[in-house]
Amino acid sequence: RERVRALLMTITDGMIHDLRVFPGENEGKLAALESLEELDHYTYAVAGCVGEFWTRLHVAHRPRFARWEVGEMSRLGVRFGKGLQMTNVLRDLSHDLRIGRCYLPRHELGAIGLSPEDLLDPANLARLKPLLRQLLGLTLGHYQAGWAYTIAVPRLEWRTRLACAWPLLIGLKTLVLIARAENLLDPSVTVKISRQEVYRLLAYSALLVGSDRGLSGFYQRLYDQARALVAEA
Repeated sequence: RERVRALLMTITDGMIHDLRVFPGENEGKLAALESLEELDHYTYAVAGCVGEFWTRLHVAHRPRFARWEVGEMSRLGVRFGKGLQMTNVLRDLSHDLRIGRCYLPRHELGAIGLSPEDLLDPANLARLKPLLRQLLGLTLGHYQAGWAYTIAVPRLEWRTRLACAWPLLIGLKTLVLIARAENLLDPSVTVKISRQEVYRLLAYSALLVGSDRGLSGFYQRLYDQARALVAEA
């Protein structure tokens, strides 16, 4: 109960902050986060805290997790959640802008000569690329922490291991599409991997779940592809 209460308080605090920052629901009332620190807090409040919660819950109630060092694994769990939420932020950028929400920080946009309002014009993607590349790199760093967390899940806890691996593998494919997108600021552009590709990832990773080397090799190939494309973005 204490863990659930703490989790809900954190998520609720994040929701209240979100409503205060983004009072409107259209591009005419476009508002933005102010800094990378505020973006980091947002990703913690809506996703990172969940990784921390599940870590502590598993260590307390699943005997095979008893050897985990709670502090370090919670730290990895937080970054795991942040990485997945950053993927959502970047994937949904153009849609969020149209409902008055700019999660890209105003300070970082200003450093490259842009305002949140400038992002409503798809022609400004080239000017946005340096910040986009920076945020994709940050997200990939979170994914590496997430994978360290995943591979630390005991092999006999294969359901939990797959539950961790699947969003990371799907997320890496999504980051590839984000990096390749001809215009991420165009609301007509949909960034989403196909259902067939999702099924392929699920099936192949399920076959490898009992092998640390095999599963990590599969992840690493996807990660290297994403990192190369981010460097070129």
